Amino acid sequence: MATTLRLLQSVLLFLAIELSYSAAQKDHFIFNGFHEANVSLDGIALIHPNGLLQLTNTSKQQKGHAFYPFPLNLRNSSHGGSLSFSTSFIFAISPEFPSSSAHGLAFTISPSTGFPGGMPSQYMGIFNSSNDGDSSNHVFAVELDTLLNPELDDVDDNHVGIDLNSLKSIESAPAAYFNDEDGKNKSLILISGEPMQIWIDYDGVEKQLNVTLSPLKIDKPNYPLLSSSIDLSFDIMDSMYVGLSAATGGLTGSHYILGWTFKVNGQAEPLDHSLLPSVPQQRQSSNHQAWKIGLSSAVVAFVLTAVYGAIYIVRKRKKKYQEIQEDWEHEYRLRRFSYKDLSIATKDFSEKELLGFGGFGKVYRGILPASSIQIAVKRVSHDSKQGLKEFIAEMASIGQLRHRNLVPLLGYCRRKRELLLVYDFMPNGSLDKFLFTHEKPVLSWNKRYQILKGVAAGLLYLHEEWEQIVLHRDIKASNVLLDGDLNGRLGDFGLARLYDRGTNPQTTQVVGTLGYLAPEVTKTGKATTYTDVYSFGAFLLEVACGRRPIEWRSEEMSLVDWVWECWKKGSILEARDRRLRDEYVLEELEMVLKLGLLCTHPTPAARPSMRQVTQFLEGDAVFPEISPNGVGIDGRLDGFSASYPTLIKESSVHSLSGPEAVLSSGGR
Repeated sequence: MATTLRLLQSVLLFLAIELSYSAAQKDHFIFNGFHEANVSLDGIALIHPNGLLQLTNTSKQQKGHAFYPFPLNLRNSSHGGSLSFSTSFIFAISPEFPSSSAHGLAFTISPSTGFPGGMPSQYMGIFNSSNDGDSSNHVFAVELDTLLNPELDDVDDNHVGIDLNSLKSIESAPAAYFNDEDGKNKSLILISGEPMQIWIDYDGVEKQLNVTLSPLKIDKPNYPLLSSSIDLSFDIMDSMYVGLSAATGGLTGSHYILGWTFKVNGQAEPLDHSLLPSVPQQRQSSNHQAWKIGLSSAVVAFVLTAVYGAIYIVRKRKKKYQEIQEDWEHEYRLRRFSYKDLSIATKDFSEKELLGFGGFGKVYRGILPASSIQIAVKRVSHDSKQGLKEFIAEMASIGQLRHRNLVPLLGYCRRKRELLLVYDFMPNGSLDKFLFTHEKPVLSWNKRYQILKGVAAGLLYLHEEWEQIVLHRDIKASNVLLDGDLNGRLGDFGLARLYDRGTNPQTTQVVGTLGYLAPEVTKTGKATTYTDVYSFGAFLLEVACGRRPIEWRSEEMSLVDWVWECWKKGSILEARDRRLRDEYVLEELEMVLKLGLLCTHPTPAARPSMRQVTQFLEGDAVFPEISPNGVGIDGRLDGFSASYPTLIKESSVHSLSGPEAVLSSGGR
């Protein structure tokens, strides 16, 4: 019995030592390849027989995760509980198609292994639209992002970002590494398929995070790509898991991890490059295999004949897709699409793909052949005498606009005397189809009000929140497009003008749409932020009334005057869209109708700024009590403009006026 007891004690002591040793090892790990590596996989992640970890493949809308399966305590007890860690991994990203991406991958620290609610595509398998930005996530990540997502404020389609509870990076930079030999930063293409190494080092005492990148054959540079002062102590809990996440969307590709090392409170052990698995070579189409077999003279003659015939066909085809491209176009950061790609995308601009007519051109739906991304292509005839270089310069600037309520301009194409502007495709089309036709269902008042607030926010961004002042000059329901969630986005910037603050360029040609043009534009030819406000006022009325600004009926008056007459009679709600029935918020509808009249005041200075309009719609300012009694059409609301700014809750209301607000209406 005593012998059995001693044996049992020995076994228990051995297990205790093993458990203690195992626990001691959980503050660091190193995987030179993933042969028999202790990692937890989910999604489509797998480990190849050669030890290569693959997070994704060419399957669309998928995600893959790899986690170290044990929780880690990142807090350093010897430094007052501050947290510090160091990690490095070697990766390679191989897209399914050359020069196209598959979203990116990220190193993560999270409360658990896996992200049950994580979505693929732009959310990289970590977050989703409802929890992105939620401070209760307690998720830290460093992303290697290879697709530009404007809604996440991405800097470009090839960058490294530091994320905290959201994929809107708190700091980011285009992928590059510091070359110690010449002291310069050299760019890296993340989707090149070539292995690269990243180092992520956090000092919890100094609150300093460094992220360093380099090609595999280059030692760790002396200077990091990103160096950020950040306190992670509030988001990193006592027990956390470290992992890697990647995802695909409509575009696909493979995310490979060759090796990974991690350490708490110290420098991670270097990876041994000689032990790393190899990455599969990217697929390449090649026709030279046929030449490995000797050809007889007859076959050679046949091939030469075929080659000459192919050259003739190619030259003829090139002539069809011939484009104009000049050196000065390289100055601008606006992507230039090939005419061939746009022609294929739109099925040679088939009438079946016609979405509608915009200012100065037709708009077609298309699908880019290489990436399967849906686009809208607007064909614009352009006379080179009208300042083509200036036009493309302005389009390049407009292409940098980023706001959730603007349709992003993706790029352009130039061919002969024609320009093609490429935009994001909005699946629900234009707002006017919902308001004035029976093609679409009737929009509820709640949805209409949300669209009005969204477009107002987009216009405020153009007027006051971007680095230059942008005048849209063609605000109307047909230029408001609806995304998949029926959010309103202001589009068609073909008539837009932009300029630096403090300047006053002069042109005289009147452009715009009848019914939305402020009266001073037809007299002077000059557009200002106030003329945009006038157009927005007409837009407010057409959304609330379900009628176009000029739509001759038995009343024989414009929409503005008709709503005005209803108000004078004491029944302004009679002007509402009857299809709303009684399903609307009375206070909101009445305020929108009156605000529409205020924005269309004949005197520009009496109109509110877009900041004031936005505050009224959002309920951040009290809409004033106004009355039409005793005021004529030509002088309506006279004297009111001096009183309403005092009702704004915020004291720092900025509205453009004087020389800064004036921009003359140059034509396109």
